[in-house]
Amino acid sequence: MSTRGEHLVRGGLLFVNGSGLLGRLFARSFSVVLDQIDERLAVGGIDLSLPNGSRRHIGFRAEGPVAVVRLHSWYALVRLVTSGSIGWYRAWSKGEWSSPDPVPLFALFTVNARSLGDTGRAKGAARLFNLVKHRRRDNDVAKARENIAAHYDLGNDFYAAWLDRTMTYSSARFASADDSLEAAQLRKVHALLDRLDLQPGQRLLEIGCGWGTLAIEAAKRGVDVVGLTLSTEQKAWADEKIAAQNLAGRVEIRLQDYRDTNEQFDAIASVEMVEAVGQRWWPAYLDCIARNLKPGGRAALQFISIDHAIFDGYVRNPDFIQAYIFPGGCLLNEPAFEWLARERGLSWENREGFRLDYAETLKRWHVRYDEAVEAGRLRGFDDDFHALWRYYLMYCEGGFRGGAIDVAQVTMTKG
Repeated sequence: MSTRGEHLVRGGLLFVNGSGLLGRLFARSFSVVLDQIDERLAVGGIDLSLPNGSRRHIGFRAEGPVAVVRLHSWYALVRLVTSGSIGWYRAWSKGEWSSPDPVPLFALFTVNARSLGDTGRAKGAARLFNLVKHRRRDNDVAKARENIAAHYDLGNDFYAAWLDRTMTYSSARFASADDSLEAAQLRKVHALLDRLDLQPGQRLLEIGCGWGTLAIEAAKRGVDVVGLTLSTEQKAWADEKIAAQNLAGRVEIRLQDYRDTNEQFDAIASVEMVEAVGQRWWPAYLDCIARNLKPGGRAALQFISIDHAIFDGYVRNPDFIQAYIFPGGCLLNEPAFEWLARERGLSWENREGFRLDYAETLKRWHVRYDEAVEAGRLRGFDDDFHALWRYYLMYCEGGFRGGAIDVAQVTMTKG
């Protein structure tokens, strides 16, 4: 009998995870692997316990994240060398390494991403195999809905169990440590809407509307909203919320691809949607904004980017997130994306980054997820899935804390 979310666990296993003969052929000696990591850690360090009972300190040249790692099997390093972060997750899931808190380890590797280079990335045939596998998930019109469903159609009850009441699945913006998650999410929504200078009676297009919170908040300002999603679960939830607040006359949620939209809107909003379209489709996404936005109109985006200096290595080596969590996903190379926007007559203004707010958001989601599991609110999901989801939340938190991953809001005006 299959369990909920099994497709994500199983889908990731279709990538090379560093096991079997392939792993042994491409693995170097264990000491060489550790020496190379040691040499390339510019800041921070790892307090490492080895399978033979000895300990080793790696790095510690300058202040930075400090990770405590217990290596229970040398084979974890085989997986790391063979298939990078994909194999490193597989090693964790099989108990080949552990840590009292993996977040500092992920932050450490992120903050040292430039100096580490390809250390810890997939190599040889494994890299090529994983790249081909990732590209077969390309977000063309036919595949995009399948990719979105794989993640967002896990069930509204699943997300409701650990998100806050707004059902907002993107970075919040905190004014203080005392902020509730709900208040911080609404602050993010209104910060984005404020960028658009919306007037009552105007039309707003939201590309990737999620569970409808931004559309509802915009409608409360007297704006007519069209929200686009490819998730049947999200549309069902959003439609119900909109009807409950008597906003059906102002908000329309469409099960529609952004590439099929050709109307005129006074403003466009999009929150952490562009990461789902894939690098190949950045021009089409920006064409959609330019095509549907009236001259002089504004678009406001919230997006996740990766340090442009490591972007080429990132796109050549599919990572854990792309293999297991977001099929077809790709973080932005912001300078390249900005250039594509300007090429289409869209400005790039008032960029504000807030990566540590995302780290805090993920930390709170992790706490809430654990509470939901403990309370029995996540029914139908097995231990393998829970392990995957917890690792995903910790992996992302560490990425934002390390700094090579950022989240930002920006305004674009159509000239």
